[in-house]
Amino acid sequence: MKRILRTKKSERGVTLIEMMVVVVIIALFAALVGPRMLGQADKAKRTAARQQIQNFSTALGAYHLATGTFPATEQGLNALRVKPEGIEQQAWDGPYLQGDIPVDPWAHPYQYKFPGEHGDEPDIISLGADGQPGGEGNNADIVSWSNK
Repeated sequence: MKRILRTKKSERGVTLIEMMVVVVIIALFAALVGPRMLGQADKAKRTAARQQIQNFSTALGAYHLATGTFPATEQGLNALRVKPEGIEQQAWDGPYLQGDIPVDPWAHPYQYKFPGEHGDEPDIISLGADGQPGGEGNNADIVSWSNK
């Protein structure tokens, strides 16, 4: 009879204190690791925007080789997908990008300008998380003429 009581006593489950210790450990883990993980997500978005701008630059280079010019500001990046007016069919060897022109990682359209203000190539800009020119950190612009 004593043996049956011991078995039931050892199977009674988790105490409230044990459960609270586990909850506190999880909360501490989330408080310490969570912000670092969010920082990595922001860094990944900035890296993705830089890579997409580089992809646009490569496609624009191929467009320039085929047509002898870059698309005008009014034609924009869409000229990499659809032959613009005034370009001979033989010269345009596109589409130069697969799929639709993507938006930046913060769901804002990329800004395109040619002639650009920073050299002979077009300016391509992601306005960052806030979607406004300028800014710092996650809100900083990501541009084609700088690797920063």
